[in-house]
Amino acid sequence: MNKNELIGAVADSSGLSRNDATKAVEAVFDTITSTLSKGDEVRLVGFGTFSVAKRKASTGRNPRTGEPMTIKASTQPKFKAGKGLKDAVN
Repeated sequence: MNKNELIGAVADSSGLSRNDATKAVEAVFDTITSTLSKGDEVRLVGFGTFSVAKRKASTGRNPRTGEPMTIKASTQPKFKAGKGLKDAVN
């Protein structure tokens, strides 16, 4: 399922117009993104938790040449599925 299919499914299941469903889905994504960029987490009970993880700088190897290279420290978004989502999938 891609974003447009998600918007269509939200519109169908909620009775919203496609335009309103687009605004709702975009608002959810924007809110999650802005919360994570502040370093906070988004906890949706029964669904899962979006959080931020800091990765340390490390040394890796260039796969083409084999020479060592430095991998910069970065911040990565993480998602941990909740019990309700795990149970629904299994």
